[in-house]
This record gives sequence, structure tokens and C-alpha cells, in this order.
Amino acid sequence: MGKPYGRSYVLITGATTGIGYELAKLYANDGNNLILVARDEEKLEKVKEELMLLYNINVYSISLDLSEDNSCEKLLNYVNKKNISVDILINNAGLGSFGYLSEIEIEKELNLIDVNVRTLTELTKVFLPIMISHGDGAIMNVASTAAFCAGPKMATYYASKSYVLSFTEAIYEELKGTGIKVSCLCPGPVSTGFQDKAGIRKKESAKKALMTPKKVAEIAYRDFKKGKLIIIPGFKNKVIIALNKIMPRSLSRKIILMMNKG
Repeated sequence: MGKPYGRSYVLITGATTGIGYELAKLYANDGNNLILVARDEEKLEKVKEELMLLYNINVYSISLDLSEDNSCEKLLNYVNKKNISVDILINNAGLGSFGYLSEIEIEKELNLIDVNVRTLTELTKVFLPIMISHGDGAIMNVASTAAFCAGPKMATYYASKSYVLSFTEAIYEELKGTGIKVSCLCPGPVSTGFQDKAGIRKKESAKKALMTPKKVAEIAYRDFKKGKLIIIPGFKNKVIIALNKIMPRSLSRKIILMMNKG
């Protein structure tokens, strides 16, 4: 079955900074129309104007707090009102937290779960049946190298990314033969504002070793188009994950706690 509209779009959450912003530029450069979602309305408008001017595409922007219960409903209503079709969904928005679980405010942890788990699941549930009915589409969920282990002092964050990886792998199998591509992006630490917002403090020397969001986005864009299931940008990250798979989990936890203690 073909698409009901001639207006197909790439929807990107967390689109004003970091990996989301760099992916938006890559898709715009390829002539794709965009729907950009983020909390900061002023930043959204700036990115929207920039991409429309540079790439001569159509861009819609919607300011939403994805931790709110009705955010996905608002987004779907917006898409339906504009009479547009979401062919590619990139669930990039995410929150982090840092510290001992007993000491972090419960609201911060629940907001993290709402954005990283609930909203990602709900948006996938909303747009996937439509893609299946069209016989075409693609979904990329952004997890982390944190998805492969437990993370003392970032317990909820690591657990949320494990969910994203497991969830994505499962629907990848469910969707074989449907024409729908599904990928899970698992970057290591990236030089964005994410760590500052999460309360993570790194030494300047450590910050210099971080991958740039531009490089991560380029790798993700390339491998997503190829239909690769798990995308791990950077040789170092691939090695760390490979070692983690053969390392006793008890040792992995101790190493991560030591690293997070700084």
C-alpha cells in the first residue's frame, strides 16, 4: 500500500543540539523534509530557519516537553493536522542523571524514565503501524554504550538505555519482511551538553577524548541507511563493548563505579 500523502518527513526528537541537530543537517542536506521536536522553542525556531534557508526544504517544529504524559498525543495530533507522513522516526531525545540513587530527587529519575523509555516506546507504537501500512519506513532509537552493562551512580540512566537496546532488537526481529528498517545507535560519551545537564563532571583531558556529535551522526546516518541493527560509533567503543561481553558483570560494575567516582 502506498503512502496516502505526497509529503513525507523525517521526525527527530531532541533536534536542536548534539547528535539530533547533526542528524537533522544530514537529512536536510539529502533533501528530506523535517519535523523537529525539542523543549526550547527559541532554539527550535533558529534551527528551523537555518535548515530551511540552507537546504531549501520544508521544516516543521514543535516545542514539547517529552516527559509530560500527553506529549506524544500532542505530536500525533500535530502531524495529523498538517496532513503529513512520518517515514523516518529518530528517537534521539534523552535525559541523564548522576549520583547515588538514594540521593537523587525522585522526580528527576521519573522524568528520565518518561523520556528515555515511555516516550520512545509510545512514539514507536504510534508511528510503526502507519509505516507498516505503507510498506516502508525506518526507526532509529538512540541508546548508548551504557546499554551493555550496569552503571553504579547512573543506575537509572544505564537501565533505561538497556531497555532501548533490548526493545529495538526485539522489534527488529518482529519487522523482518515488512520493509521497515530498525536501528539502535549506541554512542559512547559525546562532547555535547548532555553530561553537564546530567551533573557529570569530567576533567578537561577526558573531554578532549570524546567523539564529536558530528562524527557520531555521520556514522549513524551511514549505517542506518544500510539497515544495520546495532550502530556503535568509534573503534574504542567497539573494543570496550567487546571486552564487557566477556568480562564478569561483577567486575564490570566495580570498574564503572570506580570511573564514576572520578
